Amino acid sequence: MKTYFITGIDTDAGKSVATGMLAKYLLSKGVSVITQKLIQTGCVGVSEDIITHRKLMGIELQHVDVDFTTCPQVFTYPCSPHLAAEIDSREIDFDAIKASTKKLESMYEKVLLEGAGGLMVPITRSYYTIDYIADNQLPVILVTSSKLGSINHTLLSLEALFARNIEVAGIIYNKYPAGSPQITADSIRVVEDFISQRGKLIPMAAMGEVIGNEVIDFDVLKMI
Repeated sequence: MKTYFITGIDTDAGKSVATGMLAKYLLSKGVSVITQKLIQTGCVGVSEDIITHRKLMGIELQHVDVDFTTCPQVFTYPCSPHLAAEIDSREIDFDAIKASTKKLESMYEKVLLEGAGGLMVPITRSYYTIDYIADNQLPVILVTSSKLGSINHTLLSLEALFARNIEVAGIIYNKYPAGSPQITADSIRVVEDFISQRGKLIPMAAMGEVIGNEVIDFDVLKMI
Protein backbone atom coordinates (compact mmCIF):
# COMPACT_ATOMS: atom_id res chain seq x y z
CA MET A 1 0.00 0.00 0.00
CA LYS A 2 1.32 3.42 -0.94
CA THR A 3 -1.04 5.71 0.96
CA TYR A 4 -1.81 5.61 4.68
CA PHE A 5 -4.50 7.67 6.36
CA ILE A 6 -3.48 9.39 9.59
CA THR A 7 -6.43 10.11 11.86
CA GLY A 8 -6.86 10.97 15.52
CA ILE A 9 -9.27 10.21 18.30
CA ASP A 10 -10.30 13.88 18.23
CA THR A 11 -8.99 17.28 17.26
CA ASP A 12 -5.62 18.24 18.77
CA ALA A 13 -4.68 14.61 19.37
CA GLY A 14 -1.32 15.28 17.73
CA LYS A 15 -2.03 14.13 14.15
CA SER A 16 0.06 16.80 12.44
CA VAL A 17 3.11 16.18 14.63
CA ALA A 18 2.72 12.42 14.26
CA THR A 19 2.38 12.73 10.48
CA GLY A 20 5.41 14.98 10.17
CA MET A 21 7.61 12.87 12.43
CA LEU A 22 6.54 9.62 10.79
CA ALA A 23 7.50 11.16 7.44
CA LYS A 24 10.84 12.24 8.90
CA TYR A 25 11.41 8.73 10.22
CA LEU A 26 10.74 7.24 6.79
CA LEU A 27 13.09 9.78 5.19
CA SER A 28 15.80 8.68 7.62
CA LYS A 29 15.30 5.13 6.36
CA GLY A 30 15.76 6.21 2.76
CA VAL A 31 12.07 6.06 1.86
CA SER A 32 10.73 8.60 -0.64
CA VAL A 33 7.76 10.01 1.26
CA ILE A 34 5.39 12.97 1.09
CA THR A 35 2.50 14.07 3.26
CA GLN A 36 -0.93 15.19 2.11
CA LYS A 37 -3.78 16.93 3.93
CA LEU A 38 -7.31 15.73 3.15
CA ILE A 39 -8.96 19.10 3.84
CA GLN A 40 -7.60 22.17 5.62
CA THR A 41 -9.88 24.61 7.40
CA GLY A 42 -9.12 27.92 9.09
CA CYS A 43 -6.42 28.78 6.58
CA VAL A 44 -5.63 30.70 3.39
CA GLY A 45 -2.98 29.59 0.92
CA VAL A 46 -0.74 26.59 1.57
CA SER A 47 -2.17 24.29 4.23
CA GLU A 48 -0.80 25.19 7.66
CA ASP A 49 -0.61 21.49 8.55
CA ILE A 50 1.50 20.82 5.45
CA ILE A 51 3.81 23.64 6.56
CA THR A 52 4.06 21.94 9.98
CA HIS A 53 4.90 18.62 8.32
CA ARG A 54 7.73 20.14 6.30
CA LYS A 55 9.23 21.89 9.32
CA LEU A 56 9.22 18.63 11.26
CA MET A 57 10.67 16.75 8.31
CA GLY A 58 13.44 19.34 8.11
CA ILE A 59 12.77 20.23 4.48
CA GLU A 60 11.48 23.26 2.58
CA LEU A 61 8.03 23.48 1.07
CA GLN A 62 7.97 21.31 -2.05
CA HIS A 63 6.62 22.27 -5.47
CA VAL A 64 3.67 19.93 -4.84
CA ASP A 65 2.88 22.07 -1.80
CA VAL A 66 2.92 25.47 -3.46
CA ASP A 67 0.82 24.22 -6.40
CA PHE A 68 -1.67 22.82 -3.83
CA THR A 69 -1.29 19.19 -4.89
CA THR A 70 -0.71 18.17 -1.27
CA CYS A 71 -3.87 19.99 -0.16
CA PRO A 72 -6.21 21.12 -2.93
CA GLN A 73 -9.09 21.82 -0.54
CA VAL A 74 -8.44 24.80 1.76
CA PHE A 75 -11.23 26.69 3.52
CA THR A 76 -11.03 29.88 5.52
CA TYR A 77 -13.17 29.18 8.58
CA PRO A 78 -11.74 27.01 11.41
CA CYS A 79 -14.46 24.39 11.78
CA SER A 80 -15.60 21.02 10.49
CA PRO A 81 -15.11 20.64 6.70
CA HIS A 82 -18.82 20.47 5.91
CA LEU A 83 -19.51 23.81 7.61
CA ALA A 84 -16.32 25.45 6.36
CA ALA A 85 -17.34 24.61 2.79
CA GLU A 86 -20.82 26.04 3.36
CA ILE A 87 -19.41 29.25 4.86
CA ASP A 88 -17.10 29.70 1.86
CA SER A 89 -19.97 28.85 -0.53
CA ARG A 90 -17.98 26.06 -2.12
CA GLU A 91 -18.42 22.35 -2.55
CA ILE A 92 -15.70 19.92 -1.52
CA ASP A 93 -14.09 18.51 -4.64
CA PHE A 94 -13.45 14.84 -3.89
CA ASP A 95 -12.16 14.23 -7.40
CA ALA A 96 -9.44 16.82 -6.82
CA ILE A 97 -8.40 15.14 -3.56
CA LYS A 98 -8.23 11.70 -5.17
CA ALA A 99 -6.39 13.02 -8.23
CA SER A 100 -3.83 14.63 -5.94
CA THR A 101 -3.30 11.38 -4.07
CA LYS A 102 -2.79 9.48 -7.33
CA LYS A 103 -0.33 12.09 -8.57
CA LEU A 104 1.64 11.90 -5.32
CA GLU A 105 1.61 8.09 -5.44
CA SER A 106 3.19 8.29 -8.90
CA MET A 107 5.98 10.49 -7.54
CA TYR A 108 6.72 9.01 -4.11
CA GLU A 109 7.02 5.59 -2.51
CA LYS A 110 4.74 6.50 0.41
CA VAL A 111 2.01 9.09 0.97
CA LEU A 112 0.82 9.99 4.47
CA LEU A 113 -2.66 11.49 4.19
CA GLU A 114 -3.69 13.42 7.30
CA GLY A 115 -7.39 13.84 7.99
CA ALA A 116 -9.23 16.63 9.78
CA GLY A 117 -10.27 15.75 13.31
CA GLY A 118 -11.52 12.26 14.06
CA LEU A 119 -13.22 9.48 12.14
CA MET A 120 -16.76 10.78 12.43
CA VAL A 121 -16.01 14.34 11.39
CA PRO A 122 -18.52 15.21 8.66
CA ILE A 123 -17.02 16.12 5.30
CA THR A 124 -20.49 16.83 3.96
CA ARG A 125 -23.86 16.68 5.68
CA SER A 126 -24.14 12.99 4.84
CA TYR A 127 -20.55 11.81 4.32
CA TYR A 128 -18.01 11.28 7.09
CA THR A 129 -14.24 10.88 7.25
CA ILE A 130 -14.58 7.16 7.94
CA ASP A 131 -16.67 6.86 4.76
CA TYR A 132 -13.84 8.34 2.71
CA ILE A 133 -11.34 5.95 4.31
CA ALA A 134 -13.55 2.92 3.66
CA ASP A 135 -14.47 3.91 0.10
CA ASN A 136 -10.80 4.35 -0.82
CA GLN A 137 -9.64 1.27 1.13
CA LEU A 138 -6.97 3.17 3.01
CA PRO A 139 -5.10 1.60 5.94
CA VAL A 140 -5.24 3.79 9.04
CA ILE A 141 -2.70 4.95 11.59
CA LEU A 142 -4.60 6.15 14.65
CA VAL A 143 -3.16 8.88 16.87
CA THR A 144 -4.33 8.78 20.48
CA SER A 145 -3.22 10.56 23.62
CA SER A 146 -3.11 10.54 27.40
CA LYS A 147 -5.80 13.21 27.78
CA LEU A 148 -8.73 12.51 30.08
CA GLY A 149 -11.34 10.66 28.05
CA SER A 150 -8.83 9.26 25.58
CA ILE A 151 -9.51 5.63 26.48
CA ASN A 152 -13.16 5.96 25.55
CA HIS A 153 -12.38 7.85 22.34
CA THR A 154 -9.63 5.42 21.36
CA LEU A 155 -11.70 2.28 21.88
CA LEU A 156 -14.70 3.79 20.09
CA SER A 157 -12.45 4.73 17.14
CA LEU A 158 -10.99 1.23 16.98
CA GLU A 159 -14.44 -0.34 17.27
CA ALA A 160 -15.67 1.77 14.35
CA LEU A 161 -12.64 0.82 12.23
CA PHE A 162 -13.00 -2.88 13.05
CA ALA A 163 -16.74 -2.77 12.25
CA ARG A 164 -15.93 -1.42 8.77
CA ASN A 165 -13.13 -3.97 8.27
CA ILE A 166 -10.69 -1.11 7.82
CA GLU A 167 -7.07 -2.08 8.29
CA VAL A 168 -5.40 -0.44 11.29
CA ALA A 169 -1.72 -0.33 10.38
CA GLY A 170 -0.63 1.16 13.70
CA ILE A 171 -1.38 3.32 16.71
CA ILE A 172 0.73 6.29 17.79
CA TYR A 173 0.27 7.17 21.46
CA ASN A 174 0.95 10.86 22.08
CA LYS A 175 2.39 11.20 25.59
CA TYR A 176 2.69 14.99 25.38
CA PRO A 177 1.95 16.89 27.50
CA ALA A 178 3.28 14.50 30.09
CA GLY A 179 0.79 13.64 32.80
CA SER A 180 0.58 10.84 35.33
CA PRO A 181 2.98 8.02 34.36
CA GLN A 182 0.60 5.58 36.05
CA ILE A 183 -2.40 6.73 34.00
CA THR A 184 -0.36 6.73 30.79
CA ALA A 185 0.93 3.19 31.36
CA ASP A 186 -2.51 1.92 32.28
CA SER A 187 -4.28 3.54 29.31
CA ILE A 188 -1.74 1.98 26.94
CA ARG A 189 -2.39 -1.37 28.59
CA VAL A 190 -6.16 -0.92 28.22
CA VAL A 191 -5.75 -0.27 24.49
CA GLU A 192 -3.41 -3.23 24.06
CA ASP A 193 -5.81 -5.51 25.94
CA PHE A 194 -8.74 -4.30 23.81
CA ILE A 195 -6.82 -5.06 20.62
CA SER A 196 -5.75 -8.49 21.87
CA GLN A 197 -9.29 -9.39 22.97
CA ARG A 198 -10.43 -8.84 19.40
CA GLY A 199 -7.72 -11.03 17.96
CA LYS A 200 -5.86 -8.15 16.35
CA LEU A 201 -2.13 -7.53 16.14
CA ILE A 202 -1.49 -3.80 15.78
CA PRO A 203 1.90 -2.16 16.40
CA MET A 204 1.94 0.78 18.81
CA ALA A 205 4.48 3.57 19.11
CA ALA A 206 4.93 6.28 21.74
CA MET A 207 5.40 9.94 20.89
CA GLY A 208 6.61 12.50 23.41
CA GLU A 209 7.56 16.16 23.39
CA VAL A 210 9.03 17.73 20.26
CA ILE A 211 12.45 19.27 20.90
CA GLY A 212 14.34 20.71 17.95
CA ASN A 213 12.61 18.54 15.35
CA GLU A 214 13.14 15.42 17.42
CA VAL A 215 10.43 13.66 19.35
CA ILE A 216 11.34 12.18 22.70
CA ASP A 217 10.37 8.48 22.91
CA PHE A 218 9.27 8.22 19.28
CA ASP A 219 9.77 4.48 19.06
CA VAL A 220 8.04 3.92 15.74
CA LEU A 221 7.59 0.28 14.89
CA LYS A 222 7.16 -1.05 11.37
CA MET A 223 3.68 0.26 10.70
CA ILE A 224 4.36 0.92 7.03
